[in-house]
Amino acid sequence: MKWRCGSVVLPGVLLSGILVVSGCKSTPRADVAAEINSRPITFAELDKQYRMAFPTATPEVSADQMNTQKLEILRSMIDNEIMLQRAEKQGLMAVDADVEAKFSELKAPYTEEEFQKQLTARGMSVTDLKAQIRRDLSVQKLFNKEITSRISISDTDVTNFYNNNKASFNLAEPQVHLATILVTPQPDPNVKNLRSDKAQTDDQAKKKMAMIEARLKGGEEFAMVAQNFSEDPQTAQNGGDMGYVPESALAQASPELRRLVFSMQPGQASPVVRTPEGYRIIKVISKEPAGQRDLNDPRVQQNIRDTLINRKDQLLRAAYYEVARNDAKVVNNYAQQVYGAPSK
Repeated sequence: MKWRCGSVVLPGVLLSGILVVSGCKSTPRADVAAEINSRPITFAELDKQYRMAFPTATPEVSADQMNTQKLEILRSMIDNEIMLQRAEKQGLMAVDADVEAKFSELKAPYTEEEFQKQLTARGMSVTDLKAQIRRDLSVQKLFNKEITSRISISDTDVTNFYNNNKASFNLAEPQVHLATILVTPQPDPNVKNLRSDKAQTDDQAKKKMAMIEARLKGGEEFAMVAQNFSEDPQTAQNGGDMGYVPESALAQASPELRRLVFSMQPGQASPVVRTPEGYRIIKVISKEPAGQRDLNDPRVQQNIRDTLINRKDQLLRAAYYEVARNDAKVVNNYAQQVYGAPSK
């Protein structure tokens, strides 16, 4: 931090010399985009994240659009830094063995050449990827301690949900419980995922989907990847969960997608599929025949429990982010620059 000081000399005060009291005003370092509890995020780091999110520059992107995108990315970086500092404070940082194990999982499905292509597509080095893995694992350990451990669903909760929603467990026709991850090639201000990550072009969408597919093949949880990266405004916050889809509704989908869903087994995720909205990965959670589902059915109980856990997780996670932001001292220099710049 640099200082601009207007010095005032106080006469009559004898120490070893003259006591100088400075009226100092701090000015942010020119290379710091934001500070979180005095820890900086530099403009170089922000620019690197921007290039990773938008690797292909397009002349259609105006300065205002670019600033908007960078502000969204910086907000995500600030949130991640807040969580990382909380993980550090609680001694929850991932150790080298954790990082290497996850790195090996991500790398396993690929040849060395294919893996390097994946890194290049994301604008990352091996060092960058391992650093990101360490941050993700550490924050996940924090969430497990601060959020997941607080969630408890009782048998009474399950029974009450069933009784209040009994009609929804009477299936007039066979249904498929689906989840999805969507990446679209067009800008959409309604996209709200945890990473504030949005593809702007078809090429960016393809590269982003390749990254998502690699994460899933590496063993990352489908719901968490959807929350972080999916661009479907209806399902991203719910971990991609689309609920139960009747077979008659699937008839309106493309023949390719319909055949794919019917051929998949519960728990299986599809390869990337091109749809009118963009690129999708579909996961079949379960397949249910027609008829009334009884509360004694283990699948019904598990479905209710999963639904209630997911709702509580989303609620506590949103509240935890707000509490953590309140407790942190954040200075967003970049936002101040954008707001203070004259309109053109």
